Amino acid sequence: MAKNQFRMLRSALAGVEAVEAETHHSFSRHTHEQFGIGLVSSGAQKSLSGRGMVEAEAGDIITVNPNEVHDGAPVGEGRSWRILYFDPEIVAGLSREIGEGGAGRQEIPHPVIRNRAIAARFETLFGAVTASGSGYGLLREQLLLQLVADVMRERGGSDERPPVPASIRAARNLIDDDPLAAVSLADLAGQSGLSRFQVLRGFAKATGLTPHAYLVQARIHIARRLIAQGMPLAEAAFASGFADQSHMTRVFVRKYGLSPRLYAGAFL
Repeated sequence: MAKNQFRMLRSALAGVEAVEAETHHSFSRHTHEQFGIGLVSSGAQKSLSGRGMVEAEAGDIITVNPNEVHDGAPVGEGRSWRILYFDPEIVAGLSREIGEGGAGRQEIPHPVIRNRAIAARFETLFGAVTASGSGYGLLREQLLLQLVADVMRERGGSDERPPVPASIRAARNLIDDDPLAAVSLADLAGQSGLSRFQVLRGFAKATGLTPHAYLVQARIHIARRLIAQGMPLAEAAFASGFADQSHMTRVFVRKYGLSPRLYAGAFL
């Protein structure tokens, strides 16, 4: 794969996306709606996570939780990785099953896991998910359950992210409830009971994003879902609150590393 290239592969599992990347690009802070479990193939990177700054190198498992703010920069020349993104319902269901009737863990506790057995299991699952043919069904099912159990049960370090204050949750919910609505700092301040400056500062501290950046993230999540459902790109841009297709494309590429057109091609 060429340098600075992202490739979305066809996935045999509904609700699972498979991506390969090789790049020296540094990503700004962003989020995903999905759980992500990946493996660094070469090089190394440093990144912000819900547990602070972390570093990962070749052979390490990397993870991200839905709506967890993170970024990523190479350590050295560049790095490559493979990653699977899972709709939250998939991981939540498996987590409940792994909990043997209990609620199960709601988040993957560690952004970087150094475990050769888990890395090998991920490699096998990635290959099975991206392979064609019907002979991999049981293998995919087995490996997926084992991998989620592995990353949910991995021990060491803190399991919890700092809680978001109730005032900031109220402001965040105003955006989450209708990401297409026009919202001002005054609206967020009124919802949270804080001043405009307090909500701006508190929102960035608690979520890792400014209110505007959070709103743009919410809208690009909508665009991604609409594109995956087959909506034409121009229509998806309008329906997700962007001024035009080019604006949506710029945000999409910054966030996902590939264009909306290439992303849509994986669902044809």
